[in-house]
Amino acid sequence: MLSAPFVLWILSALVYVGRSHHHIGHGEKAQDTAADDGNNKISLVTSANKEFAFRLYRKLAGHAASQGKNIFFSPFSVSTALAALSVGARGETHQQLFRGLGFSSSQLAQTDVDQAFRMFFANTSQDISQGTAVFVGSILKPKPEFLDALKQSFSAEGFSVDFTKTTESADAINQYVSDKTNGKINKLVESLDPGTVMYLLSYIYYKGKWETPFDPRDTRQDVFRVGENTEVQVQMMEMEKDVNTYHDQAINTSVLHLPFNNSYSMLLLLPENMTILENNISPARVTKWLKWIKTETYNIYVPKFSIKTSYKLNDVLTEMGMADMFGDRADLGGIAEGQKLAVSEVVHQATLDVDEGGATAAAATGIGLIPLSFHYVPELKFNRPFMVIITDRTAENMLFMGKIVNPNI
Repeated sequence: MLSAPFVLWILSALVYVGRSHHHIGHGEKAQDTAADDGNNKISLVTSANKEFAFRLYRKLAGHAASQGKNIFFSPFSVSTALAALSVGARGETHQQLFRGLGFSSSQLAQTDVDQAFRMFFANTSQDISQGTAVFVGSILKPKPEFLDALKQSFSAEGFSVDFTKTTESADAINQYVSDKTNGKINKLVESLDPGTVMYLLSYIYYKGKWETPFDPRDTRQDVFRVGENTEVQVQMMEMEKDVNTYHDQAINTSVLHLPFNNSYSMLLLLPENMTILENNISPARVTKWLKWIKTETYNIYVPKFSIKTSYKLNDVLTEMGMADMFGDRADLGGIAEGQKLAVSEVVHQATLDVDEGGATAAAATGIGLIPLSFHYVPELKFNRPFMVIITDRTAENMLFMGKIVNPNI
């Protein structure tokens, strides 16, 4: 059974923690200066989160296991989970997490990062459900200051579990995540090591209706070209309307901006060459697209699809410079007294459903710790691999990102 003796955190990422293999007038001017400095710190964290999103995408896309597969994840969920973990990291482990997340230790302290995430959570749109949580075993005694930082800055919820009952503990975590993501992420944890002493997680759930829905009566079976010699049948939605588009000639990519009926939008990116797009996409480029989009009448064709992805991020994060937390050199001394902890795995799952009415996206990241009429209308037809981004209209917050190679898998 779950109990809630303290409050911790959840977000669009889950983290599993276990045992280390070896055994958190002038007065007004001063206030203005302080406010400006605080806003600058938040801006630095926001920029770092955006850069992290694209670096993580490239790492995922470059892995052999991703070839020929759809990619979809929530960069904000992953960065939230790792930022929360950094509260309890010390020494080189903390420096690696900061560098990996793109936080400059010369410009940002942990308290600055905490404050930025506190602001992110406080300003969350009512269309988004997100948070963090921590499940703690009975043998671990977390430091009060660690728990308080998670509660105050990461909207954390906390629960006590008996990790020696591995099936019951996994079921409790999975049920929690399922409830928070409306059933979209229902089995984040496949199995738990009985040595687990803490499980940190973050989740995010978003459901948006198109500002202008597609008419289901116009949806037809059509061909999607997966590759040069491979085609699959898909349900293709169609609409003729004034849409916001941009063609990036430098990388030969068409951009379609589909707004939801709130402050968020979906960007669909149709390149002539996917590799060129993947190598050149960046926060600055997305900002440019949103600035220069123009309204034109198009026949647009977008496939209906439902995809689900699952990743174990240990190798990817190690390649991004966050290696020590996974081994004997882990320094997570800010979490608890008297036990050397290490991260056993970082897992992430995400889902995306797109239909005539809108889109639903969800993700979770887990970190486990162990003791150790007759007129020409141009077409924009997404009938070959394309990229997708769900972001706010200012491109400040990249909620989800991915690549659709085959809408049927």
